[in-house]
Amino acid sequence: MRNKSAILIIIICGVVAFVSCEKDLHTYLKYKDYSYSRADENGGTWQPILIDEGAAINIDEPEDISSDSYQAEISALKVSMNEIDTSQKKALAYWGNNAVVRWNEIALELIAKYNLIPGPNDDGTYTLPNPSNPNGPPSFPFAHPPYASRALAYLSVAQFDGLISAWHHKYLYNRAAPYQQDNSITFAYEPNDIPSYPSDGAVLARVSKKVLLAMFPLEGDYLQKMEDEHLESLLLSGGNVPSDIVSGITIGDEISTIALARAGNDGMKNAQTPKAISDSIKAAAFERFGWQWDNLEVPIRPVGLTPLFGKVSMWNIANVEDVRPIPPPVFDSEAFTRDVAILKDHADNMTEEKRRIANFWQDGLGTYTPPGHWNRFTNEFMVENKMNPLRSARTMAYLNMAVMDAGISCWDAKYYYHYPRPIQLIDGFKTIAGTPNFPSYTSGHSVFSAAASEVLAYIFPEKATLVRGWAEEAAISRVYGGIHWTFDATVGTDQGREVAKFTIDVAKLDGAN
Repeated sequence: MRNKSAILIIIICGVVAFVSCEKDLHTYLKYKDYSYSRADENGGTWQPILIDEGAAINIDEPEDISSDSYQAEISALKVSMNEIDTSQKKALAYWGNNAVVRWNEIALELIAKYNLIPGPNDDGTYTLPNPSNPNGPPSFPFAHPPYASRALAYLSVAQFDGLISAWHHKYLYNRAAPYQQDNSITFAYEPNDIPSYPSDGAVLARVSKKVLLAMFPLEGDYLQKMEDEHLESLLLSGGNVPSDIVSGITIGDEISTIALARAGNDGMKNAQTPKAISDSIKAAAFERFGWQWDNLEVPIRPVGLTPLFGKVSMWNIANVEDVRPIPPPVFDSEAFTRDVAILKDHADNMTEEKRRIANFWQDGLGTYTPPGHWNRFTNEFMVENKMNPLRSARTMAYLNMAVMDAGISCWDAKYYYHYPRPIQLIDGFKTIAGTPNFPSYTSGHSVFSAAASEVLAYIFPEKATLVRGWAEEAAISRVYGGIHWTFDATVGTDQGREVAKFTIDVAKLDGAN
């Protein structure tokens, strides 16, 4: 039986995490629906990630707008719109005309809710979250940074491929939206000329619900509620009839099945290893370099966080060793001695500005993690640039593929080099931001942030200086916090930039530029 105080702590943390999601973490972006900057009429010809082409998924040819069945749909839609109530109006305002933003926010909310590290049992042992028993205890998942990066990648890639397929069929059949065919129907949002069959919103609703349910299996009721609300809003907006919705759901079902099949075989299920494998990884590093990272928790957690995440399938890099960084300094080197002095100086001369930077980029338990932080920025940029859902999904797909690949590369380096953290090697040293349960080199914040900033600099070149500056600040924040060596941060930043190049090279050839 689990320690009652530990259970109470988890419950309290869960409440704190939920409140943080709604307030402190700013997962909800307030924006008014907008006129898209472009329709991307050729979007159906763009190169998807999981399927060969947009035409790879088949849907039925739509009924002609003059048919009795279609006119019946229009008539029923008008009745429903005339009976709209206050809660339905609120839902229309919430979903807006770019639901990529809203489903991403839902993902961030769930990441923060489940980003709670399992505590020890009464006897000092630890029980790991188990996807075959998600209720636990402890509940599944523990949405740590590698888990978060993977959840966001699969969500975004599935959305992107689904919308490429939707755009293919939209411009193949070219059926105009209901409000464009009947002047008595008032569209809830800014008008556009994008055909309505199949519904891109329905693709997003279905594929997002299914992918997020696989990642967060205890959230079925909540995700079903959000899907139902989104689908109803698509109708009540005047932008779709039921047959538009059904065809979009068909695409969403097929794409989510393909995405989740990849997820089931990407190696993540083996990332959190048993102690024997973890110990063998540590022993190999000691034999290789003469050092090893040790967990300093009390009681000691027998296995670090996801030692084999570095073996998970990457999106755009064939071999993780191609982006493995150079070895860190040996302990008797001038570089190491210099770094010890730097960290001691930061600790002895902590300023309010350094503390502010360390706290802003902390992204620890109960938050949406560093990958989520960069997704939040991206949502803001997409709305600012008035992107349509397809181009938004493309942005998120390349961002999150690069971030996941960066995480895989970082974890490969962490457990290959198994480098100790400052608190392990500097006598009497203390951090101001806790001590993560995995090796030091390289810094995850640095690698995640550098990769994200490079993708954003490519897609939003006017933001390049800004986002690269943020990435460097995120990197140094971990040094200020005493969690990392400066070379963890600087080499990690270079590593993240190198990883991002592979994804950006793919993006340059997808036909969207």
